Amino acid sequence: MDHVLQTACKVIRQADREHPADALLRETFKRLRVFNADETRAISNTVFTYFRWLGFLNADDDVRAQVEQALNLDAQFKQDPFSLPDEDIRAKTVPDWIAAEVAADTDWFRTLQRPPNIWLRAKRGQGITLSYKLNAEPRLLPDALVYTDSEDLFRTPEFHAGEFELQDISSQAVGFVCAPQPGETWWDACSGEGGKLMHLSDLMENKGLIWASDRAEWRLKHLKRRAARAKAFNYRAAPWNGSAKLPTKTKFNGILLDAPCSGVGTWQRNPHARWTTTVDDVKELAEVQKQLLANGAGSLKPGGKLIYSVCTLTKSETVDVVTAFEKQFPEFKPLAVANPLEPKALASPQVWLWPQDTGGNGMFIAAWTK
Repeated sequence: MDHVLQTACKVIRQADREHPADALLRETFKRLRVFNADETRAISNTVFTYFRWLGFLNADDDVRAQVEQALNLDAQFKQDPFSLPDEDIRAKTVPDWIAAEVAADTDWFRTLQRPPNIWLRAKRGQGITLSYKLNAEPRLLPDALVYTDSEDLFRTPEFHAGEFELQDISSQAVGFVCAPQPGETWWDACSGEGGKLMHLSDLMENKGLIWASDRAEWRLKHLKRRAARAKAFNYRAAPWNGSAKLPTKTKFNGILLDAPCSGVGTWQRNPHARWTTTVDDVKELAEVQKQLLANGAGSLKPGGKLIYSVCTLTKSETVDVVTAFEKQFPEFKPLAVANPLEPKALASPQVWLWPQDTGGNGMFIAAWTK
């Protein structure tokens, strides 16, 4: 297995802000095509383990020695998560600037050191049936499953038949907060490659209409392929760069603005990003988020729902954005919504989803009505 360690070390040496580790791994496996499934999994796990424990490593050691130290720390942590002091866990798992932006308890920091769950979203009403086919465990939401097997999901007949999507539980929760109804008209204003759009379509029983927009047209092309496989046909796609020039004059029953963000909520899944994301990134993205809300909100019908979501937990991109929006647009009133992952909790216009509670990404959701 020495070639596995060598490949992992090579990826680690090449990884930087302009070359994210996950993208380098994809490029490496695509270019070389010499590794079997077990080897690609071992290489990826080694790279992610290194970045997960980077703050604990001796910077004077060479990369191979650091990797071995990271693997030992990871094994120690898996055996006893409390073998490492709280102060080390809080100080060494994330960059220093996070203390001023994220009000988290120690459980969040410990959760960041665990491998993430693989979440699936089955077609509506098919979760139990799919769980038997794929050796997956139903959890928390209707048709949400945690995948526990090692088979390549993208090669399964169920995937090619459109029976499920890989979608984090917190992203699935956003769809349930939106709660679109069949026959309504919605706008997925920052749709990316369409993960949440396909969930909205499923909840709408493929009836009504969803406008999908994104600043990157290549993402909309990927959306088209994904939607065809998922048999989601009730949408139109049009580019939108977030400016005041909108992709359509349509007025909507609901708008989902799943804004670009720093991704702090995904740091369990993407540990390299902990060391490349800066507080300046957070501040710049917060301004983008405010602009997107300001330019998109006017397309909502009176009585409609505006849902803002970000897979981050920073103050600047969550409560500060909400405060700025409500000050600028007083006609939008906070809308209390249920937390789909905590059904006994009181409804609130702001929903926080923490990885230590949900087993998924960190997510913030805010809701208004006009």
